[in-house]
Amino acid sequence: MKQKTKTFDFLLMISPLLLSAFGVVMIYSASMVTSVLVREDPAYSMALKQCMWLGIGLVIFLFASYFKYTLYLKLTKWIVLLMFIGLLSVELFGKTVNNSTSWLALGSLSVQPSEFVKIGLIIYLAAIYTKKLAYIEDFFKAVLPPLVIISALLALIIKQPDVGTAAIVFAIACTIIFSSGIKFKHLSLLIFIGLLLLIAVSFNMVTDEKISRFTGAYHPFEDADESGYQLIQSYIAIGTGGISGVGIGQGIQKLGYLTQAESDFIMAVVAEELGLFGVLFVLVNLSIIVLRGLFIAKKCENPFGSLLAIGISSMIGIQAVINLGAISGLLPITGVPLPFVSAGGSSLIVLLFSVGILNNIARHVNYQRFNEETADTEETKVQKTPTTGRLRKNYSS
Repeated sequence: MKQKTKTFDFLLMISPLLLSAFGVVMIYSASMVTSVLVREDPAYSMALKQCMWLGIGLVIFLFASYFKYTLYLKLTKWIVLLMFIGLLSVELFGKTVNNSTSWLALGSLSVQPSEFVKIGLIIYLAAIYTKKLAYIEDFFKAVLPPLVIISALLALIIKQPDVGTAAIVFAIACTIIFSSGIKFKHLSLLIFIGLLLLIAVSFNMVTDEKISRFTGAYHPFEDADESGYQLIQSYIAIGTGGISGVGIGQGIQKLGYLTQAESDFIMAVVAEELGLFGVLFVLVNLSIIVLRGLFIAKKCENPFGSLLAIGISSMIGIQAVINLGAISGLLPITGVPLPFVSAGGSSLIVLLFSVGILNNIARHVNYQRFNEETADTEETKVQKTPTTGRLRKNYSS
């Protein structure tokens, strides 16, 4: 007898919503002065635009939570096609912002296709390696073919150039490939080859500005007025905030000292205005989402759902680490936004869509757990494989 599934996973609903709403408030605080003085827009203009994206994202979240995640298995070829169409459209008709041609202009709005590549690649890799589980140890038959798609996507993203997104895509791909049960020596070889290709493709695109970003991350005070300026202003914001902050809206560094305060460096604004308490609020909620996603991946008996959950969790976690590493000087500044909090419509929509998929996986994990004593259906026949010892399921086509 068919049992009811859980409508929503509470943690996967409340934490993204809290972070997104918090992000709107902080975007307003971070951008209100520069919106008026620099852009000559109303003080609330950026926050209002983020609210619009949040509304769209919530609708997409609800749809993704409702439609069973196995639907994406049938759409894999179309998803791959759309990824390449998006990136090639940027190459032909892209809009350049901050020396990077990563956006497509849609009237007064801009869309960043490389953000959608993140979730598209997760779906593709989860699908392709689910189909290849039976012979996952065969490097040339199971592992190598998808690398052509991954390499082509990375090359198009680096050409924009967008090193931050390329790094995230590369890390996501490695995580999913490793989680599929590939031999460690094969993964090591893939990472080595991938890094060589990234260096080779990037070699002719390196500029003095990009080199200064790397040197400025580790020696900011040696060039305090140029390459190290942003990081020093971030340090000042973080140090000023202390435990409880100077008060929301009362920060100084956002007043022209810290550029991109509403996006790349929004965590520095949070630290200055809300102190350690504000930082912990963000970190705790991000950790809840990532850890909940990994828990769902572990509990999900469907290999496609498990790999999807791992990919989505790693995407959010890796993006957060790169952003936080940049504002603290542990990593170079690459323009990666803080998940759910930074300004940016494409990023927010992709994140809410991804969490919606994660929520749908959680619903069916609950269904499997509720019916663990019942017979397997035709759709989900469980078998133990010698490759990794994990429970995997063969899906009828």
